[in-house]
Amino acid sequence: MTALEIVRHGTALRPVPLAPRIRLHLADEPVGLWENIEAASGQNGIDPPFWAFAWAGGQALARYLLDHPEAVRGRHVIDIASGSGLVAIAAALAGASAVTGYDIDPLAIAAIELNASANGVDVRAERADILDQDADTDLILVADAFYERRLAERVTRFLARGHSNGVDVLIGDLGRTYLPRNSLTPLAAYDVSGLGTVEDCDTKRTTVWTHVSDGG
Repeated sequence: MTALEIVRHGTALRPVPLAPRIRLHLADEPVGLWENIEAASGQNGIDPPFWAFAWAGGQALARYLLDHPEAVRGRHVIDIASGSGLVAIAAALAGASAVTGYDIDPLAIAAIELNASANGVDVRAERADILDQDADTDLILVADAFYERRLAERVTRFLARGHSNGVDVLIGDLGRTYLPRNSLTPLAAYDVSGLGTVEDCDTKRTTVWTHVSDGG
């Protein structure tokens, strides 16, 4: 099966709870999908299917962008660790002039392409790790990327470099351990529900942050 076929067969197109204007190819639960993907691909040890779920940070940031289109209108935007493409799609719907979603999982790239098409927007999906580069953009978006120390440290350095070069930053996160709070200020908070299959409770208070200093 191709990556596009795996995404289609393992998910259903559904509205995002906090941003129902957006529809994504979503799965019911992670373990069964993960096992099915390994069987379909004939590979073991593949990346977890993070792209098949609307995580809390992504939902909150998507809601914020739809409610505050002035944050992205007419701007060149990149979404790192894009997953399903939820945040990138919200940016495109809110009027960004160009949107690129970056992820290292080939299935995420397929999911971004399918989800962008389902929502009638143009999002460029790139399979690349750009965290050691300098961001050539107006605005960096990132959600749900602070759950693991090494990744969080790399993301934090990437955002700090971008900020020091005049790039704006918006982050969606429910308060993960490695979120660099001392360099951020909150902009809005939302109660994101329907998370019972991927979090320890069904509803999580989730914050949209912006970068305000080079600490972290």
